[in-house]
Amino acid sequence: METTLAIVKPDGVKRGLIGEILKRYENKGLRLKAAKVITPTIELLEKHYEEHKGKPYYKPLIQYMSSGPVFAMVLEGENAVKIVRLLNGATKVEEALPGTIRGDFAISTTFNIIHGSDSIESAKREIALWFPELA
Repeated sequence: METTLAIVKPDGVKRGLIGEILKRYENKGLRLKAAKVITPTIELLEKHYEEHKGKPYYKPLIQYMSSGPVFAMVLEGENAVKIVRLLNGATKVEEALPGTIRGDFAISTTFNIIHGSDSIESAKREIALWFPELA
C-alpha cells in the first residue's frame, strides 16, 4: 500500500479547511494513517524544502510555513501520491482547476493551502522527517 505526505499549510489551518480537505482525500478512498497539528521549526522546513534552497521563493516559503500551525498527515491507499497530487491541483493558483483543493480554496501561489509529496521517493523522505515514529 502506497503512502504519501500531505500538509495543510498555515493559511488552510487558519481558514478552517482541515476537515474539508481531509474529507476530499477520504472520499477518494485514501485512509488517514497518521496526523498531527504542529508549528514546524525552521530546521524541519529547511530539511523538507532542501531541494529549493537558493531559489528566490525559498526564504519566503520557510517563513510562511513556520508562521503558524500546519496539519501534517500521512495518507495511505492505491496510487496515494498521484491521487493526492491530482486532488491538490496545480501549484500555481491561476492553473489550478475548479474542483481541486487549490482551485477551490487557494488565494495565491504563495498561499496555496496544501502540500503533497511529488513522488514515492519524496513521500518516504518527507514522512521520515515529519513522522519519524513511522520510519
